[in-house]
Amino acid sequence: MKFAFFDTKPYDIPSFERFGKDAEIEFKFFETKLNADTASLAAGCDGVCVFVNDTVNAEVIDRLHALGVKAVALRCAGYNNVDVKHAFGKLHVFHVPAYSPYAVAEHAMAMLLTSIRRIHKAYIRTKDHNFSLSGLTGFDLHGKTVGVIGTGRIGRVFINICRGFGMRVLAYDKFPAPDADFEYVELNRLLAESDIISLHCPLTEETRHLIDASAIEGMKKGVVIINTSRGALIDAEALLAGIKSRKVGAACLDVYEEESDIFFEDFSGHIMDDDTLARLITMPNVLVTSHQAFLTEEALANIAETTCANIVSFFEKGECENELCYRCGRTENCRNERKGRCF
Repeated sequence: MKFAFFDTKPYDIPSFERFGKDAEIEFKFFETKLNADTASLAAGCDGVCVFVNDTVNAEVIDRLHALGVKAVALRCAGYNNVDVKHAFGKLHVFHVPAYSPYAVAEHAMAMLLTSIRRIHKAYIRTKDHNFSLSGLTGFDLHGKTVGVIGTGRIGRVFINICRGFGMRVLAYDKFPAPDADFEYVELNRLLAESDIISLHCPLTEETRHLIDASAIEGMKKGVVIINTSRGALIDAEALLAGIKSRKVGAACLDVYEEESDIFFEDFSGHIMDDDTLARLITMPNVLVTSHQAFLTEEALANIAETTCANIVSFFEKGECENELCYRCGRTENCRNERKGRCF
């Protein structure tokens, strides 16, 4: 089996080479992202392996299908960059639903602690032999209310971490977990009562700009917003306005709405074209990491192992439990009813 591997980074290669060799999968590594202009690189391959900022829209799907490509192996959980509906009948799509919920949840907490205790500012000061504590006052997490939007694997791990700090937890999810041992509330109540809000839900048409100007208006003054899920869950312009008006006390962003042409790359010698991101970064109460939350050795190994297992299962057994399809219009939930391949 041969797969074209797009948007390759140095940290991707060791795990995929190791698990690919065991599974007899040959990966052709390309630094470029997948799009309409680069799809031809997949000629002669059985499938493509893509990440969050690769483009798998209708045009790309048609070009891959014409090349004889049979499958799209996402090495991530989210699939909002794939036109799953258009892929039905042409390309089989599978993803990695869970790789390390601990990696993402722990990163969310790391960003929160860094932000509210000014760790990043203290680090820079002491490097310059400045040991003043002026301007570094934070606040206790103990006793604060955290609102968690999305209670899948990552959201629930984050809830457990917050409980370890003695925080009160409020949760919102369109599909509440029946075995939950925490309190579900309506979204408006969560926004109004939470000192900290952390996003752990997928990006869909329904959740796009879930945090907009209206939502921010309904939040507590000084609220801290954390997003380690998908950038477009937050209207970046509305967030910026909320920060400037002092409604939002701090923002911890591992993802950004227009990150696809920016994150994972080095632009340190260039002028930033994205004015909104540039302004956010200049704010003293905004902490940005470039989609780093997944980046642990354990997560990278799990991603490679599951991706290779998906490929082997599909091509050798004729089906894959992590396949996404649009046969019944429900994409991921379809797996509960179907047997075998989607088409």
